[in-house]
Amino acid sequence: GRAAHPGLDPHRGVNSLVEAAHQVLAIAEFADDLQGTTVTPTVALAGTADNVVPAESRIRVDVRVTSAEEAHRIETAFSGLAPVHPEATIEVSGRVGRPPMPESASAELMPLAFAYDASVVGVVVGGGSDGNFTAACGVPTLDGLGAVGGGAHADHEFVEVETMPGRADLLAAIIEARTS
Repeated sequence: GRAAHPGLDPHRGVNSLVEAAHQVLAIAEFADDLQGTTVTPTVALAGTADNVVPAESRIRVDVRVTSAEEAHRIETAFSGLAPVHPEATIEVSGRVGRPPMPESASAELMPLAFAYDASVVGVVVGGGSDGNFTAACGVPTLDGLGAVGGGAHADHEFVEVETMPGRADLLAAIIEARTS
C-alpha cells in the first residue's frame, strides 16, 4: 500500500487494509471440505493510526491438510495471489507448517487403545500437533490422548477433570502393550 491522509488526499494512498480484506476472502476460498483441507485466516494487522491510510497489512493463516498433494495445491494457490488494486503489492512468506497425518498412522495403535477401552473411537480431525511430525517419520502415532473436554481455544473451553486419570491409564496401557 501507500500511506496518505484519509481526509486531505485519500486517493493518493493505496489502502493496504482494503487490499488485505480482498485477499482474506480469496484465501478462505482455498479450503476444500471434500479433501479435509481447512484454510483459516486467523490474524490481521494493519495501519498505524486512525488518520492514516494504511500502507502495510499482514495476514496470518492456519492451514491444515490431509495429503502432501493438498499442501502443494495450497502453496501454489498462495503463490498465485494477485493484488486487486493495481498499485498494491503482495508478498507471501511461509509454508504449510505441518505435514499431514494420514489415518494409517494410527492403524497399529488403535487396536491397543480399543483393547483397553472399547468405547475408544477413531475420529479424523484437522489436527496440528507434534504427532504430525512423528507420523511423517513413519512412527505409529495416536493423537488426542489428552484431556477430554470441549470448546477448544474458545471462551467456553473446558476440561472434564474427572476423566484425566482414565486418560492417563489409557496412555499407560498403550505404552505397556507396545513395549511388552
